[in-house]
Amino acid sequence: MLNKILLFFLSLTFYHHFSFCQQPDLYNKISEQINWDYPYYKSLYRHLHQFPELSYQEKATSERIAMELRTIGLEVTDHFGSYGVVGLIKNGEGSTVLVRADMDALPILEKTGLPYASKVKAINQNGLEVDVMHACGHDIHMTVFIGVAKTLIKFKNKWQGTVVMVGQPAEETGGGAKTMLKEGLYTKFPKPDYCLALHVSPELKSGKVGYCPGTALASVDAIDITVYGEGGHGAYPHKTIDPIVLASRIVLALQTIVSREISPLNPVVVTVGAINGGFKHNVIPDEVKLQLTIRSYADEVRTQTIESIKRITRGIAISAGLPEEKYPEVLLSEEYTPSTINDEQLTGSVAKVFVDALGKENVLRVDPVMAGEDFSQYGRTKDNIPICIFWLGAVDSQKMKESKEKGKALPPLHSPFFAPKPEKTIKTGIKAMTSAVINLLNNKEGSSGK
Repeated sequence: MLNKILLFFLSLTFYHHFSFCQQPDLYNKISEQINWDYPYYKSLYRHLHQFPELSYQEKATSERIAMELRTIGLEVTDHFGSYGVVGLIKNGEGSTVLVRADMDALPILEKTGLPYASKVKAINQNGLEVDVMHACGHDIHMTVFIGVAKTLIKFKNKWQGTVVMVGQPAEETGGGAKTMLKEGLYTKFPKPDYCLALHVSPELKSGKVGYCPGTALASVDAIDITVYGEGGHGAYPHKTIDPIVLASRIVLALQTIVSREISPLNPVVVTVGAINGGFKHNVIPDEVKLQLTIRSYADEVRTQTIESIKRITRGIAISAGLPEEKYPEVLLSEEYTPSTINDEQLTGSVAKVFVDALGKENVLRVDPVMAGEDFSQYGRTKDNIPICIFWLGAVDSQKMKESKEKGKALPPLHSPFFAPKPEKTIKTGIKAMTSAVINLLNNKEGSSGK
């Protein structure tokens, strides 16, 4: 009897040791598979980089992503919420994980000098011809996305559950996620237990990833202000109410919101990105237009900032003697992006997987940033689904070294010179995301929300 008991406990010990050893072996096999498939990913990445499309114009891009997913073997729905693409991998009973990649590009003239640089031009929403570039890494995101789907299919015997692959349009305008959710993403497809996404980082070396529990990215509002006045001849300013002067006063007064109205403990940004008014040297115009972006983490800070902008612009108009019908118009864009709050327990679980899969030296805890991401919307529905977006290092190590030695800043996101290090970035992204998905599918305790 004693021998049977000893054998039982020995078998348990062996089982746990065997199970523990399986994960490192799995991560090695995933790397081998990614290396084998990389020539294809390289070709796909270059194609996506060369042929970018603006927000809500991602027709060819979405067709390519849908085709890739179908070829891999997914059940695909396209044209969902504009040009959104949804692919399903069903592999028995278990949890459901949503993986999202954004697909749109920016109206920027590429200056990277790459042999596969974009030469695309398009007509924007204002009817103007603009150059188009993937200056925010969405081409990397999509390539990793396809790699994750392909790798998950290859290793279906290592997990069970459902994966929802979401190719999302219009992240740059802040409306794509909202559109897909409104279309019924969580009701027409399996509702996820967890949502994951990644974003390339212009500050981390390729091969590394960064994670940020809790508030990770800021809310984003675009605000248009029309400042009215009473125009006239530039030689007789005393007979006018000059909207250029009023607009200048408003620009300066808005700076006091951050410095004097919001607690220093609450991050907030108020930036006037454009000011347009007048058309001739000696003519005082009737109006001036301002374009602002405001960023914050807390919803109440956002509300306070917006109310302060309205109060300040109105107050300056009153001080100038304008009648009420000529008070400034303050218009908020409907495509507001809320702050991105990573579920802390989910993020912690994902970070542990990264350490195991990539090595501790390649996993960094990073600070929140004031950039915005409409991936936040996936966690802002009534379902309160835990979300986690992490940073994927994209900088060539040699360029980073030169930057530090010469004191020259690296090209940021949205720069015409932004050029990720493709191979290491793509391989790391696929391995990190695939490992995280498999871990969540095999572990039901990935989040405080579950």
